[in-house]
Amino acid sequence: MKKLSTVLLSASLAVSMFVAGCSGQPAANNQSAPPAENNQPNGAAPGDQAAKLLLLNNIKEPTSLDPPIGFDEPSYNILNNLMEGLTRLDENQKIQPAAASEWKVSEDGKTYTFTLRDSKWSNGDPVTAHDFEYAWKRMLDPALASPASFLAYIIEGAEAYNSGKGKVEDVKVKALDDKTLEVVLAQPASWTLLLASNPAFFPVHKATGEKDPKWAAEAATFVGNGPFKLTEWAHDSELKMMKNENYWDAANVTLAGAVWKMIDDENTEYQMFTNEELHRTTTVPADMADQLFKEGKVYVKDGAGTEFYRFNVTKEPFDNANIRKAFSLAIDRQTLVDLVLMRQQKPGTGFVSYGLPDANGSGDFRKVGGDLVNFDAAEAKKLLEQGMKEKGYTKLPEVTLTYRSGTANEKTAQAAQEMWKQNLGVDVKLQKVEGKVLTDMQKQLQYQIARSSWLPDFGDAINFLDIFQSKSGSNRTGWSNAEYDKLIEGAYKEPDDAKRLQMLHDAEKILVSDAPVAPLYFYNTSLLTSDKVSGIVSSSLSYTDLRKAVVK
Repeated sequence: MKKLSTVLLSASLAVSMFVAGCSGQPAANNQSAPPAENNQPNGAAPGDQAAKLLLLNNIKEPTSLDPPIGFDEPSYNILNNLMEGLTRLDENQKIQPAAASEWKVSEDGKTYTFTLRDSKWSNGDPVTAHDFEYAWKRMLDPALASPASFLAYIIEGAEAYNSGKGKVEDVKVKALDDKTLEVVLAQPASWTLLLASNPAFFPVHKATGEKDPKWAAEAATFVGNGPFKLTEWAHDSELKMMKNENYWDAANVTLAGAVWKMIDDENTEYQMFTNEELHRTTTVPADMADQLFKEGKVYVKDGAGTEFYRFNVTKEPFDNANIRKAFSLAIDRQTLVDLVLMRQQKPGTGFVSYGLPDANGSGDFRKVGGDLVNFDAAEAKKLLEQGMKEKGYTKLPEVTLTYRSGTANEKTAQAAQEMWKQNLGVDVKLQKVEGKVLTDMQKQLQYQIARSSWLPDFGDAINFLDIFQSKSGSNRTGWSNAEYDKLIEGAYKEPDDAKRLQMLHDAEKILVSDAPVAPLYFYNTSLLTSDKVSGIVSSSLSYTDLRKAVVK
């Protein structure tokens, strides 16, 4: 692979230099400006350290700040600071009380009774158990079509109501009084308290939600119960939040507020960071990575999440499993992370990433499952020939890889293109599109190979694997496997954790064997942070938490 490594490294540096050279645009188009004075809210004097705002990058506009609708990281990073669920995860992934001060679980593990603490919405109204009941049942309303609704299927009556086969009255979420919420599960689920911390399960101010369906679309109408309140929102540009004086733990929130920029270019982001227009980056520019890592300036932490390519099994030539497996085996993932991405990620040796517990909380699911995906150019060539013979091909049909715009995505696509050329002798075309366009193409199965990613909604392997059930709206491959579906359904119902985890290991083996996806690498956090900032919590299984952040 020495020849390929040299080619990829040269290509990587060339692209990086090109992107960096093209970043000098007018201010509206991401040119760096002098360090702004707008990091002083409400006209505060520059010497007022307590009034400093934290300057962050959210990469892009939140899909929605309506909790069950904005089912993605750009939305949830914001929501996790504007709102709060019954529980929160701390920096060690441990469940902590949040809007609920305590809870009790029945002996059979099916009934959870939450006691809410005294807390208020940003408009001053009390947060009640009725707000939670309203929000959770609203998430399941078929008319809302929440992409997160499947997460609540562990609740008795939830799936039937969401699928149009049951009534809302049969969903076992009930406010017993203003301070007590009772939740009855269809079967025991060890991840229930993790789910309660997910933004999809945040409460919604009932009176506001019933009065204005678009309440979450603008700063003026947004009502939250979190440590910060939304004060300004210039769509597709930046969003500003300030400390919420009505938050129950406001006395321990140290940050005055934050401004979230929306910069989808890593070189522009780095330029803004060096000009002190950002206190923290979301990544490290590839052309600077080697130097910055050697200098010890990069913060690195393993995260939960997987970058992968989907194959559309309804379109030629990827309706053939051997051809799909050939394309996956032909990707040298170690070279990809070492010489192209250069951010110390781990190669994608399975679909479920590191950082998730195995049976009964012992061990790591990925380590126990072992390496299911590898690089084998010779075997890839044999499988391609076998698949072409099965399809009656003398020449492989034209193949296109579609990916979302962004420097890292482009470098990955170019590397995969080169590997498929060298290891399979296949010329693959590249197609770059915007994120929303790519999502629509995947939903409509209008692609051949597509760049994808998965971040877990809670810290359990089932949340990685259930997305490829035949009925899942997150599948987006056209792939269906009855045995796989049976294993996932069984895992949801199995109370014995060891048996449940074994079902998930077996399911992952089927997923890798049938190859509707090709895992690329596992996510980590690798970014730059100003020495003026401390206390930001970004754990691998939760979203950015700014409650303890400090700007010097």
